[in-house]
Amino acid sequence: SVSWSSESVAGVNDRAQLAEVERTMRIRLATHFARLGVTIRDPETCYLGADVTIEPDAVIEPNVHLRGKTTVRAGARLDTGVVLEDVEVRAGAVVKPYTVAQKSVIGEAAQVGPFSHLRPDSVLGPDVHIGNFVETKKTTLGKGSKANHLAYLGDGVIGEKVNVGAGTIFCNYDGFQKHTTTLEDGCFIGSDSQLVAPITIGKNAYVGTGTTVTKNVPEDALAISRPKQENKLGYASRLRERMRALAESA
Repeated sequence: SVSWSSESVAGVNDRAQLAEVERTMRIRLATHFARLGVTIRDPETCYLGADVTIEPDAVIEPNVHLRGKTTVRAGARLDTGVVLEDVEVRAGAVVKPYTVAQKSVIGEAAQVGPFSHLRPDSVLGPDVHIGNFVETKKTTLGKGSKANHLAYLGDGVIGEKVNVGAGTIFCNYDGFQKHTTTLEDGCFIGSDSQLVAPITIGKNAYVGTGTTVTKNVPEDALAISRPKQENKLGYASRLRERMRALAESA
């Protein structure tokens, strides 16, 4: 006679039974990788697709979802709430909580998140930092480049050791076509800048905070477009009185 476990021969007749057999398969896959040397913190909440690959010494925290042909290389760490689909996470990378990525590459020793979104064709090189509330799409970043907070980088080519300040936007769409923004090695983009593509910022150039860039910036140049600040002394109290009177009359 041949004996089988009840889990192996379980049938699926409704959605409740489907959930039960899916849970069995999830735990089976998580156990498989754990026995190969992967740290799976909580197999009960680890969701792994059948085509996922995880190398030994990777760390998977609770509530991680890996879908499609996602690959996690040795020494990488995926923190709580990460959702990856068709993504390669290379050796030593750290993906922080609640990062979402599709069809992208996260380079060696890169750091992504928390709350980052890598849309398709995002390619992060080694030691790249993509921080909280940064969105990338069809953009490559060279070794050591950083965009640590609150930026949209779409259709971009970013060189090595580039710093992109908070609030920077690649204005890549004119309503009809997508255009490319190129940031060459070593350039610095000040916070709250808008780069209107197609545009190139030259090597080691500097874009001042709050600048709207509409034409190419040469190598080692400073681009700045900012109205001159004017301080009207004593005006704040008069403004408050006027606004209070308007409110009372309304």
